[in-house]
Amino acid sequence: MLLETAARVKRERAEGVRSSRFAGMTIALLFEKRSTRTRCAFETAFGEEGGYPVFLSRNDIHLGAKESVEDTARVLGRMFDAVQYRGHSQGTAELLANHAGVPVYNGLTDMYHPTQALADLLTMQERFGFLKGLRLSYVGDGRNNVASSLIIAAAKSGIRLAVASPDSLKPSEELMQKLAPVAASTGGAIVVSSDARSAVEGADVIYTDVWTSMGEEDRESERTALLWPFQVNQDLMNRATEGAIFLHCLPAIKGNEVSAEVIEGPSSAVWDQAENRKHTIKAVMIETLGT
Repeated sequence: MLLETAARVKRERAEGVRSSRFAGMTIALLFEKRSTRTRCAFETAFGEEGGYPVFLSRNDIHLGAKESVEDTARVLGRMFDAVQYRGHSQGTAELLANHAGVPVYNGLTDMYHPTQALADLLTMQERFGFLKGLRLSYVGDGRNNVASSLIIAAAKSGIRLAVASPDSLKPSEELMQKLAPVAASTGGAIVVSSDARSAVEGADVIYTDVWTSMGEEDRESERTALLWPFQVNQDLMNRATEGAIFLHCLPAIKGNEVSAEVIEGPSSAVWDQAENRKHTIKAVMIETLGT
């Protein structure tokens, strides 16, 4: 449903169709972490449909400081039609959702990045025309928010996902156990290894993310040394299928997790992927706001 709606609103935008699904509505955009794609996607998606987005940084409101998250949620829920939260704690996102009384969207937490995963699915659907049975390889930090959300999305979509990470950065065992029966029910599979070269053999899609997540900058040297064997370069891309595409949630550190040759090359679909953040986020809001 969400991907169908996203494809429709993307097509409408390209054809010059303009609507006002969110006319008279407001959304509070709470940002503890800086952002390019998430902020721009929510603001343009809501604004294009006639709504009024209000950006609120950690310096603008008392989110968890002087005022409890629960109280902030209750106030925002009485003033806005929806709330978006991008920050550190998954617990904060859940408190907002439990107390706001309006839809609360997870724009990113340290644990999950669901709106990114939706954009990933739409991009793969556009490129290949299907998701079930698609062979996807994720190479790099396998326990970060992007990887965790990709594992969930793959399991629910019947994608055959191979994750290649150092042993210390492998996906959560709890998450893997939880998603194994889901993947089995959809015809998908989730396999984890520490060998990037074997993980990408025959892949339709190769995906990576930055080696140092926000908040871990003091570990950059350690991460770089640990993850260097997992760089996505042309040699690694050549082990995938002919016509394989490269994905990255951005921002990218060219020369680290991905070579400039790959991200700027013909196999790269990262700019379509970035644009699709807006269309999938718009779809989520349309389906939850009842417009």
